[in-house]
Amino acid sequence: MKTLKKQRRIQVLVAATAALVLATGLIGYAMRDGINFFRAPSQVVEDPPKPSEVFRMGGLVEEGTLVRGEGGEVRFSVTDGGATVPVVFGGVLPDLFGENQGMVGTGRYINGVFEASEILAKHDETYMPKEVVDALKEQGVYQEPES
Repeated sequence: MKTLKKQRRIQVLVAATAALVLATGLIGYAMRDGINFFRAPSQVVEDPPKPSEVFRMGGLVEEGTLVRGEGGEVRFSVTDGGATVPVVFGGVLPDLFGENQGMVGTGRYINGVFEASEILAKHDETYMPKEVVDALKEQGVYQEPES
């Protein structure tokens, strides 16, 4: 009788472990495209990601680089003080988007150009995304906003 109970416990533990491993694998598979890692322009230039990798990049929109093309295409460069990456975006920019302003974009790095599918801009004069602030501080170009 004791061996039957012991055998049943082992079977339940094996089934529970298999179910947990399967669930973890399915969650990981479902999230493979939903996780976007943040990179600063310096990191993108140092170690370019694969063209198929979707990631987030942020920094300051470099002054004098914002060019609005035909068909809604916008070109500009993003910098963190250490490196500059050209960006192309084919959509409507946020109202607060502008030169010398912080931005974060989601997209792919293809042939030396960041092709953005989404652009986010700061929402007031003092806010800048934490990742952008950290990247700018690392390059030594971040200035605290005046209060």
